Amino acid sequence: MPSDKLQKLYFSMLRREINLLLVAMMFYTRLPVPSSSDFKEEYLNKATRYFPAIGWIVGALMALAYTLARFVFAQEIAVVFSLIAGILITGAFHEDGFADVCDGFGGGWTKERILEIMKDSRVGTFAVVGLVLIFLLKFYTLLQLAQKELFVPSMLFAQVLSRWFALTFVATTPYSRTNEQSKIKPIAKKLALKDLLIATFLTSLAFTLFPFWWIGGILIMLIPLKLYLRRFFLKWIEGYTGDCLGAAQQISEICILLYLLGANNRI
Repeated sequence: MPSDKLQKLYFSMLRREINLLLVAMMFYTRLPVPSSSDFKEEYLNKATRYFPAIGWIVGALMALAYTLARFVFAQEIAVVFSLIAGILITGAFHEDGFADVCDGFGGGWTKERILEIMKDSRVGTFAVVGLVLIFLLKFYTLLQLAQKELFVPSMLFAQVLSRWFALTFVATTPYSRTNEQSKIKPIAKKLALKDLLIATFLTSLAFTLFPFWWIGGILIMLIPLKLYLRRFFLKWIEGYTGDCLGAAQQISEICILLYLLGANNRI
């Protein structure tokens, strides 16, 4: 019967999408996934459509850590617990990319040297300074948002939108490295329009967390930031790397949080 075929097709597509989500969780987080999950390297590019969904998961768990800690501790300590939760959930995946970009672009003056520094596992002065400054900004911004009872929606919004922001580089910017052994090489294939639209839909749900008129202001902020970072990466390394995606996520995350705090202060 046609209805049976449609039902089988529906469940087959549903299983595929759930599997892609689990693949995204395997790559972008330290969260456990069922051992029966079907993982293949070629799935990584398709799984990027669920990068914003990872933002929903990470943001929700960080908000939960803050909420639970708030029952016992002051807001300052609860915010720190939330930041710790985010690092544990992601394995400092994006922070590591941000640190490598700080070292690479801070200490290199040619494409080859920048890429070589970013590949080095050692941490330099630029990375340490960059991480300290961005964590200080996150802590004090989140603390003020918490004092205004905006911690949970702000955390969700920033985690989701910043991941979509990073994803746009995969869709619009060439990959810099030619080394086939690069661990994000499967992701670096051109992002299909369908995947970008799915990611955009998952991201658009986050805009229900704040007043509609804030959307324009956020886009006014993010579009120039995207254009600047894209131009910067193209100028120095002729594209992006996985570290650049991590840096884009971290930079846009703190910019989004600062915007939300500033917009609220002006109400």
